Amino acid sequence: MNIAVFASGRGSNFAALARAMKKGKIQANLSLLVCDNPKASVIGRARRAGIRVALVKREDFATRNDFEQKIIQHLEENDIGLIVLAGFMRILGPDLVIRYKDRILNIHPALLPAFKGAHAIKDAFDYGVKVTGVSVHFVDEKMDHGPIILQAPVEIEETDTLESLEARIHKVEHKIYPKAIKLFIEGKLKLEGRKIRIIQ
Repeated sequence: MNIAVFASGRGSNFAALARAMKKGKIQANLSLLVCDNPKASVIGRARRAGIRVALVKREDFATRNDFEQKIIQHLEENDIGLIVLAGFMRILGPDLVIRYKDRILNIHPALLPAFKGAHAIKDAFDYGVKVTGVSVHFVDEKMDHGPIILQAPVEIEETDTLESLEARIHKVEHKIYPKAIKLFIEGKLKLEGRKIRIIQ
C-alpha cells in the first residue's frame, strides 16, 4: 500500500514513520509528502529520503476546493491508499474526507475528546491536568472527532516545563503512530459505529 503523509512543519513524525517503514516494521511504501508550507523542514527530510514531495500552497488557489482538488490529483497519481496527517495545519474539507473515508489517520497530542485544537499540549499544561497523552484516530468531517484507534497517557510531572512536556509527548507519538498504521495496513482495525475493535 502507498502512503501519503501530510505535514506543515518540522516533520518529526514523518521521520519516525519513514524509519519504521525502512526497517520493515510497517509493510507499506511512504510514497508522497503533501506539504502546504514551502519553508517547512519536513520537505528537506523527504527529499533526503528520496520521497516525492507535492508542495501545494493554499494561496495559489482561489478556493479551498480548488486547493484540495490539486491535492487529490497528487494522491491519485501516486495511487495512495492511506493518508497520514502529521502536523498538517489545515482542516480537511468534506470532498477529500469523503473521498478517502476511513483511510485518513491523524495523531493528536492529547487524550481526545479532551483538549481538541492546534494548541493541545499548551492547553493541557495551562489547565493543570496531571495526565495528558496522545491519540491516533480516523478523520471525519469534524475537527479531532473521528473514531479513536489508540491512545497513550503521558503524566505531567511537577518539574515539567511546556518544552519538556512537548518533548516527552513527541517521543510517545513516534511510538504509537507506527503501531496504529501497522494495524491499519494489516487489516486489524474493524469499525463498529464510532468504536474500533482491534482484531488479534
